[in-house]
Amino acid sequence: MPASSKKMVVYQMMTRLFGNTQTINKLYGTIDENGVGKFQDISETALEGLKELGVTHVWYTGVIEHATLTDYSAFGIPLDDAEVVKGRAGSPYAIKDYYDVNPDLATDVNNRMDEFDQLVKRTHEKGLKVIIDFVPNHVARAYKSDQRPPEIKDLGENDDTSVSFKPSNNFYYLPGQRFQAPKEYQSLGNNAHPTKDKVFEEYPAKVTGNDQFTASPGIHEWFETVKLNYGVDIQNGRKNYFEPIPNTWEKMRDILIYWATKKVDGFRCDMAEMVPHEFWGWVIPQVKAVNPEIVFIAEIYNPSQYRNYIENGRFDYLYDKVQLYDTLRLLVNKQSSTGHIPEIQQSLAGINHRMLHFLENHDEQRLASPFFAGDPWKAVPAMVISATIDQAPIMIYFGQEVGEPGAGTEGFAGEDGRTTIFDYWGVPQHQKWVNGGKYDGGLLTDQQKALRQFYADVLTLARDNVAITQGDYLDLTHFNLSQGTIDHQTHVFVRVFGDEKLIIVSGFNDQTKHVQIKLSEEAIRKLGLEQGVAYVGRDLLRSGKDIGLDSSYSFELDLPFYSSYIFKIKP
Repeated sequence: MPASSKKMVVYQMMTRLFGNTQTINKLYGTIDENGVGKFQDISETALEGLKELGVTHVWYTGVIEHATLTDYSAFGIPLDDAEVVKGRAGSPYAIKDYYDVNPDLATDVNNRMDEFDQLVKRTHEKGLKVIIDFVPNHVARAYKSDQRPPEIKDLGENDDTSVSFKPSNNFYYLPGQRFQAPKEYQSLGNNAHPTKDKVFEEYPAKVTGNDQFTASPGIHEWFETVKLNYGVDIQNGRKNYFEPIPNTWEKMRDILIYWATKKVDGFRCDMAEMVPHEFWGWVIPQVKAVNPEIVFIAEIYNPSQYRNYIENGRFDYLYDKVQLYDTLRLLVNKQSSTGHIPEIQQSLAGINHRMLHFLENHDEQRLASPFFAGDPWKAVPAMVISATIDQAPIMIYFGQEVGEPGAGTEGFAGEDGRTTIFDYWGVPQHQKWVNGGKYDGGLLTDQQKALRQFYADVLTLARDNVAITQGDYLDLTHFNLSQGTIDHQTHVFVRVFGDEKLIIVSGFNDQTKHVQIKLSEEAIRKLGLEQGVAYVGRDLLRSGKDIGLDSSYSFELDLPFYSSYIFKIKP
C-alpha cells in the first residue's frame, strides 16, 4: 500500500452525468433529449472546484465501454440489443470492450481514447489522481472487443462451449440451452428501439453474472451480464483449478496493465469478492511492477473475508459498508446506538486504516432522499465520524456536498432515492454548482453553499491533520455511557499525534441536547494532560465554540441538531 502523510479523499462521479447541463429529464430520454456529460466537460475549473473540497483522487465511474442503446454503428461499434441492456444508457458494469472507453463521453467519437488521455493529463496537472472501475466478475452479454491489441485473443474466442465448465474457458455455459431474457422485462418502457423484439440470440446460453446457472434468469438477476470463469467449478463444491494459470487470469492481467500504462492511479474493483482471492494475490503485484503507486480498492461485503482479501488478495483498501456505513445509516435514522461504533473499530483492529469510508455512492440511496435521511444536514455527525475516526480513506459521491436527493423516475430503476446509473439524466442540485459549465456554484442556495463548505472543511481537515492521518485513536463513548453522562445518540473519541490533540464529539439528536463529557484515565494519559494546568479546546469546524477542561477533566457542551465538534486541545 502506498505510504502517504495525507489521507486519501476520493470524489466519485458518474462521468456521463457530471458535466451534463441539460434539464429536460424525460423518462427514458435519448442522449439528444436528456443530454450527457463529456470528458471535455471536466475542465480545469471543474477539477479546481474538487480540489477546493479537499479531494485527492477522482473516481471516474463508467469510463470503460459498456453496453448502451445509443447507436454508434457509424463508428464501427455494434448496436446493442435492448433485451439485455438496462435503461437507455446502460449499466457501466456491463462491460462491452475492456480496451475501449464509453463513446458517450467523447466529443469526437473517433478520438474518444485521446479525449480520455487528455482528461487523465488534466487531472494530474491539477495535482489529483485518477481512479477507474475494473469489472472483473462479469461482462455484457454481447461482449466483443474491437479495440484489443491484435495479439490478444478475445474473451470466449477459444472456449469449448460443449461443456458447462472447463478451467481454460473464459465463460460458463449451459450446453443445449438457449438464453431467454426475462419475459417481464419491458426494455425502455413504452419506447421503441430497433432491437426491441423480445429476442436475444445466445446459444448455448452463458451463465449470468451473479452465478445464476439458468438460461432464463429473472428480472432481478444480473441478466444483462455473463459470469467470467477464473478456474472455479462453482457447481461442484467450488473446486479450484489454478494450475496451470487459467486463461482468464492472463487476459484480465493484460487488461489491468493496459490501463496502468495509460497512467491511471487506481482501480475500484467491482464485486471483487466474487473473484477468488488467489487471482488478486497473483495479479496485483504484477500491476504494481508497472506502477508501484497504483492502488486497488475492493468492493466487498463479507467481513469474514476482509483480512483474506487484504493479506492474501493484496488489496490496498476495502469498502466499509457492512459495518461502519450500515451502522451510521441506522444512527442517522435513530435505529442504532453509538456504542456499536467502537465495537466496529475493535473488530477491525489492524486493518482499520484499510477500510474506505463513505455515506453515498452509486449503489446507495442519497442522504437527502426520503428513503434515507431526507435532510442532508443530518449527515453532519456521520460524515465527521467517517472522515476522522481513523487513517482510512474517505469518499463522497458527486452532488452529496450540495444535498442532491436523487429524486425522479429516470428510467430502468424508477424512483428509488438514487441517481440513475442506467439512463441519461441531469442531476438538478449538482447542476446548480455546475452553473452551465462555470463550476462556480452560482445557482446554489445559501444553505447549499454552507453545506458544501462544511464538506470542504471536514475533508480538508481529515486529509491534512496529522492526528487524523497518523495519530492514535481512543474511544470515549463506552466510558461516558458507563458514567451516564451521555446517551446512545452521542459519540466521543480522541485522536492524538504528538502535540496535535483532538477530542471529537458528535450527536445524532434532532434537538439541542446538553451533555457532559468525562475523560478516562487512559485518555488523560494519551492526551498528555498535566494536573494543575488549565486546558481549552477550540472547534476546528467554524463554529467558534470553545470548551474548557476543569480539574476533573470533564467539560459540558450543548449539541445542536445533528452536529459535531472537533476540539483541538491546548494549554
